[in-house]
Amino acid sequence: MSTLLEFLDSNNDKVGNFPEKEWVNMPEFVSEKVEPYAKVIVRFDNEQDLKEFSEMIGQKVNVKTKSIWHPQLDRGKNGGLRWVEDDKS
Repeated sequence: MSTLLEFLDSNNDKVGNFPEKEWVNMPEFVSEKVEPYAKVIVRFDNEQDLKEFSEMIGQKVNVKTKSIWHPQLDRGKNGGLRWVEDDKS
């Protein structure tokens, strides 16, 4: 009795191992890099100053924070969006 993996390995050409064929007539995807308007380096003398700054801007900032967006970036905001096209053939 053959396992699924053995079947797929022996039938690569029949199962759809040709991505270039799958992408025929697909829309081109271009992701433009978003650059910030400005970048500012802020330095703190002590932990208390860092905490005050974090409270003032309403974002979690600590000694390991390398960068932030202001206002705070909503990560994953468009994560659930998908391209859908009606099949009216």
